Amino acid sequence: MAIQWFPGHMHKARKEISKVMSQIDVVIEVLDARIPFSSSNPMIQTLKGQKPCIKILNKADLADPGTILLWQAHFEKDETVKTLALSASEDGRKNTINNLCRTLAPHRKGTDKPVSAMIMGIPNVGKSTLINAIAGRAIAKVGNEPAVTKHQQKINLDNGIVLSDTPGVLWPKLDPISCGFRLAATGAIKDTAMEYESVAMFTLQYLAECYPEQLKSRYKIEDLDMPELKLLELIGSKRGCLRSGGRVDLYQASTIVLHELRSGKLGEICLETPEMMEQEMTAFRAEMIAKREAEEAKKDKRNN
Repeated sequence: MAIQWFPGHMHKARKEISKVMSQIDVVIEVLDARIPFSSSNPMIQTLKGQKPCIKILNKADLADPGTILLWQAHFEKDETVKTLALSASEDGRKNTINNLCRTLAPHRKGTDKPVSAMIMGIPNVGKSTLINAIAGRAIAKVGNEPAVTKHQQKINLDNGIVLSDTPGVLWPKLDPISCGFRLAATGAIKDTAMEYESVAMFTLQYLAECYPEQLKSRYKIEDLDMPELKLLELIGSKRGCLRSGGRVDLYQASTIVLHELRSGKLGEICLETPEMMEQEMTAFRAEMIAKREAEEAKKDKRNN
């Protein structure tokens, strides 16, 4: 099952962003520290071009610290990129972000014109909470579900920086398919756009391989050597997710697994590493090339 979610306001936001990008000095991209690749919108790189970028790995308190460091090193191979890992509720980092904006826009130093920064990110990644932390006051509307911010707005931080806030924007086709599952698992996609059971099983398969001890500890399971469906049923049984006749309610069990992942009750977890994503993208590109060649061969056969 491929997960897709691209409401009309996202298409409108993308067009608005492209119109004003020439006026922006610095792009601030907010990522989910648990899924830095899957939560990085490929359209942002196209839209920003060579403009300097601060990649903020948000929700770092929920993520694996060692893997966060790997991602920071990976992103900063690009000389136009600086990274910062934090939780959006941290007030102590706001000066760091402000100073980075000024450092990355040296042409504004000594002028009356403020640094123009645009903050971008996928839905539910914590942009609004971060804006309020940077500003030191409640400016942006905050919600715990995707697509709270619907329109672009400008915010004068009164410190020589003007911040353009944008709606959370996904992209029309979430490829590879695994990225869509990770986005769904962490709450970036509305629950109505996904099948909870499929996403929960995808998540459990990964956790059983990469974070087995945390999974065992949380659900009091001694042996994880079983298909992900059986594992989901076992968790549901242990948590009392039962229907008449003793059958496990898979939806209820899936809800427990995903909500506990999102809230951090499963521990500090990253659902992807740089090495893993390089392998996935290599395989995905090879698959796309093979598919295109097969289509061209079929077309040639029809023409002959």
